[in-house]
Order: sequence, then C-alpha cells, then structure tokens
Amino acid sequence: MLSAKKILPLLMAAIVSVVNMACSNGEDHSPVVGTYADSAIFSAGAVKDYPRMLLLVDSFEAAGNISALDANRWRGAAYYRQNQYRPAEVYFRKALEGDIKTEQDQVSYIKAARRLSEILLVKGDYEGSIQIAIPAVKRMEELGIGSDIDYAILLNNIGCCQINLGRDEEAHESFIIARGHYINRWSTDSTGRGFQEAVIGTVYTSQAYINTRRYAEAVYWINRTEMLLNLYREKPDARIEYFDEYKGRIEIMRAVAQMGLEHLDSAAMAYDAFLQTDYSKTSAGRINANDYLMAAGRYVEAADNYRYLNQMLDEHDIERSLDNIQLYLLPKLRANVAAGRRDSVMELSGIVCDAVDSAIVKSKNDETAELATVFETGQKDARIAQQQAQMSTQRFITTLIALGLVVAFFSIFVFFRLRSSKRLAHAHGRLEEAHQKLQTAYDQLEQATKAKERIESELRIARDIQISMVPNIFPDREGLDIHASMTAAKEVGGDLYGYLLEGDMLYFCIGDVSGKGVPASLFMAQATRLFRTMAAQHLMPAEITQRINDALTEDNEQGMFVTMFIGLINLKTGRMDFCNAGHNPPVIGSRNADERNYTFLEMQSNAPIGLWPGLEFEGEFIENIKGCPFVAYTDGLTEAENNEQEQFGEDRLLNLLQSTRFENAEHADKALKAEVEKFREGAEPNDDLTILCLQVK
Repeated sequence: MLSAKKILPLLMAAIVSVVNMACSNGEDHSPVVGTYADSAIFSAGAVKDYPRMLLLVDSFEAAGNISALDANRWRGAAYYRQNQYRPAEVYFRKALEGDIKTEQDQVSYIKAARRLSEILLVKGDYEGSIQIAIPAVKRMEELGIGSDIDYAILLNNIGCCQINLGRDEEAHESFIIARGHYINRWSTDSTGRGFQEAVIGTVYTSQAYINTRRYAEAVYWINRTEMLLNLYREKPDARIEYFDEYKGRIEIMRAVAQMGLEHLDSAAMAYDAFLQTDYSKTSAGRINANDYLMAAGRYVEAADNYRYLNQMLDEHDIERSLDNIQLYLLPKLRANVAAGRRDSVMELSGIVCDAVDSAIVKSKNDETAELATVFETGQKDARIAQQQAQMSTQRFITTLIALGLVVAFFSIFVFFRLRSSKRLAHAHGRLEEAHQKLQTAYDQLEQATKAKERIESELRIARDIQISMVPNIFPDREGLDIHASMTAAKEVGGDLYGYLLEGDMLYFCIGDVSGKGVPASLFMAQATRLFRTMAAQHLMPAEITQRINDALTEDNEQGMFVTMFIGLINLKTGRMDFCNAGHNPPVIGSRNADERNYTFLEMQSNAPIGLWPGLEFEGEFIENIKGCPFVAYTDGLTEAENNEQEQFGEDRLLNLLQSTRFENAEHADKALKAEVEKFREGAEPNDDLTILCLQVK
C-alpha cells in the first residue's frame, strides 16, 4: 500500500511545479538575443497560441533564421507551457545534443538545460536531473553567460536532487549559492518579480527537506521563504492574492515540519495561521491542508477536505491520468479508510477502478499522437520516441498493477476489519500491555535519535552561517597590517568581527553577543551583516552603532544584546574615529616599537547594542594612530579560566604584549591564543575567543 509519506513528495512536487510554471510565464519564451525570429516566436507564446508558435519555429528554422538548437529549445518550451512534459523532454534533450555556434545557442542551451532538469526533478529522476544541471552551471561559469535566475534555478534543482540522494552538505552549499543569485536578481529589479522567483525557489528547498524528513533544515528555509514573501509585499506591484496564497502554503509547510519535530503546539499554531488566509478556503488550499491533517491524525477533517478534490482538479485543469490518480485519488481513499467511512471507501474503490481504465485508454491515445508528432522530425527522433513509448508502456503496466493491488487491499481491508473487529477485541486487550511497554521503549529511543539528529543539523546550519559571515582573507596592502580570528567555545559561538576597506578608509569591528550556541550565532550573523551594510554607506562609527541598535531592538523578544567596538581609520592621515558599545577596552601600543609600551584605550561607556530602541551613542577619535599596534579582543581572552578557576586577566595581557616582540598582526594573534591555551592547562573554554590585531605603518 502506498503510504502518505510516499505520496506526499509527489503531490507537493506536482503542486509546486504548477505554481512555478504559472508564476514564471514567459521566462522560457523571452527572446535570447533580440532577433526578429525570436521576437515573433515569443509573441505567439505570450498569447498562448502554441500551434502558431510551433509553425513559426519550423518556418524560421527552414529559412535559416534560427539554429536547430534554438528551434528545439523553442519546441520544448511550447510543449512545456502546455503541460505536455514528455514531448518537451524529447525536444529539450535534442537541444542539448545540438552544435553550439553562437551566443544565442549558448543561452538557449542554458534555458533548455534548466527546464529539462526541472522536469526530471519533478519526475523523481534525481540522477538524471543533476547530470543535466551541473554541466550547464559549469558552462555558465566558464563562459560568463546566463542570468542570475538561470543560475539560481539550476543550483536549486541541483540542491533538491542532492538532498534526495543523501548528499546533505553538497545540497546545503548549492542552496546557499542559489540564494546569492536570487539576491542579485531582486536587487537589480525594481518590481516584485525577483522576490516571487526567490519565494518559489525557497519553497522548492523547504519541500525537499520536508520530503527527506530533515525538518530542522526545513524550518530554516521556511522562515527564509516567509521573510522573502514579506519583502515582496512591500513592492508597489505586489499582488494581494499571490501573497495570501503563499502565506498559506508557508504555514502548511511549517505545520508539517513542526509535526516532524514533534512540536505539536507549534504545528497547531501554524495550521491556525493557515486558516486565517483566504487561500485556506479555496479547493487547492483545502487539499494542501491535508498534508498536516493526515500527519496530525485528524482523518475526519482530511476526508471532509477531499470533498473539494474534483473542484480543485477542474479549476486547475488537471486530467485523471495514472500519475494523478496516484497523487490525488489514492490519498483521498486512504483518508476515508482512516476516518472509518466504509460507504465512501467502497464508492471510491469503484471510482478508482473506472478512472484507471479511462486513464489507460487516454494514455495510449496520447502516446500515439505524441509518437506521430516526434516521428515527423526524422528517424533519429523516431528512435527517441520509440524508447519513450517503451518506457511509458512499462511504467503504465507497473502503475496499473500497483493501483490494482492498492484498490484490492483497501476493499479487503475494510471487509475484514468490520468482520473481525469483535473477534480481535479480546486478543487486543491481552496484547495491549506488552505492546505499550515495547512502544514506550521504542518511542524513547526514537526521540533520543531524532533529538540528536536535530541538534546536529541545527549546529551544522549555524556553523555554516557563522563561517560565511566573518572574513578569513585580509587585505594585502602596503602600510596596513591586519589579522583576526574567532574560536567558538562550543560548536558555534556569538563572537564576531569584520572589516571593509574602500580606498583609504578602513572600517573594522569586533563584538560579543550575549549567550552562546545557535541563538547567539544567528544574532551574530545579523549584527555582522548590518555592520557591512552600514559601513558600505560610509557612515561614521557612532551612526553605524545607532542604526544597528535600531535594527536589532526591533522584535527582539529574547532580549539578546551585543557589545561592539566599531572603528574607522583614514590610512592616509592615521585618524581613527571609533564608537565603543559596552565592549572591552582595546589595547594600544606606542609608536616606538622598542619601548613596547601598551595601555588600555580610555573611552566613553556607551550601552551595549540591542537593549533599548532610540539609544544615543557617543563617538570619539584619535588624531593619529600610525605606528601604534592595536589589539581588540572579546572577554574570552581576559576571562579565560584554568583548572583552579583563575582568570587570565588584564594584567597578564599587558605583560605578555610588553614582553613579546611580534613580527606582524597574524603572529600577535596566534601568540595570544597560544598563551591563553597554555594558561588554561587543558580546562574547557568557558567563552568564545576573538582577537583582532592591526597596525597602520
């Protein structure tokens, strides 16, 4: 019997695919280079005149106005837009086999690869999809062609395939790179289109993690999808109905993910939020809601929702094919069985049998028509069509057998359940106690395993975010020596540092977030991103501190805060403007290196960032720090403890700096960390440790 967990990935992939095609109308039809031929084909596709579109493709190819590769790409696009994926797949493959001679051919190759990889992904052919997408991305990188949306969708397809193939780390990297291209896309578009495309991509990503039961990662991407959707809503051309629909889809995904994490209250809250949308009252919304209702064991509600299935199929023009019988009718049958509706089950069993018979007849007719269409393109196409027909026949036979077994099972199941329920009641009572003990032991083991996997997954995500947010390459510029490092006390930490060098102006910062672990890491990521954004606007340190505080205090329900030291050095004059927000005082040395005289920098005592909105931060400056070594650090240095709980202390720090000659900033950084490690004598670190050393020669 097909379980809901096996049907769910297919169902959601089909629904997301339909939405993706609807929202990307015209993407594959856009002229590549701007020729008259491409414009004419595009215009026909834009008004959905697909017979004329195919006629124009044939005519322009015969006249030599477009290449064979470009023509096959357009043919594939025409069939794709008509939801005829089998001929679309044939023509997209022909396009990829064609000779690439022009710039237009290069871009058409990318478009064909992008659509073909998407078709194969939705079919569940993950190996096939990834084998199409990866060479296309490499070609784009080598030749510098393709748009950000081409990059993003191809990389997203690759990530979805990798996660389904168990290659988690590679998938995460693909999704992160895709995210960067989505950012490039919407940052150059004044409309909401870029955010729509990014929402669809992150929906794919979220669903891939849900389908593979990686619920913690799914929650991360679901939250990101919600953030993108909120940004879309702020655009002048944003459509209320689009926002409402995707708000509903996001809440259902969140409810399913929270159920997978066994956060039952959070799952119920997400479902309640879904019910507040207009989308929840549509036929498609009611069918989508069953993903959560079935997982939550609310079978009666799910069975009630399936009363809207025919309406949804008719509204979206979804035919009763074998695949769609498997995707829609069988889950409806299962919901009614679970709800104990015997009459409905028997009626549905007959409907499924009739639908299977009609679908087989229609599939054979469609297959004959498609075969004839492809035969017209030549003997090579005929061989491809023959192979497709053979594969389709095998698939139909296999699907028919599976459907027959499912229907037979449901019928027999209902019959015997009613007949034997009384006879089994007594035996069930005797077995219940033993079963309960076994189930309790099993549940405890499963919960412990899930908790461990969830924690490891969350830490991996946080670690990746944290590493990507701090620089590990420092500028190689004459007269400037800078180096920094961060060592987390746990798997992830809350320390941060960063710099931005533009011309003769060097911005730098160091900070320490309250708390440790994943929450501190994510708060640290926000602070780092805000620093780079504000520094890029060439603001003074005090104003940067003010704006970061305003941003971080908003919706800061957990009351987290961060101490920061933000500096701006003019490398020509040596002037350093700075603002200290509750951070440890840095150490500054004298210009005469032989004296090795170090003192703590005297500063104003501003409050940490994130405590209260509207705080005023006072900035200060040093007229000239050229030649003066500068060391900033977090309290993981001075408060490091040994086995006797003695702290490293500020005096020991000054003595070490004054007694050691450092070759450069990197040497000073490593020497300080080594001295702290030696001082601890094997004791576990009690806090994150970050050091930033610099000197303007």
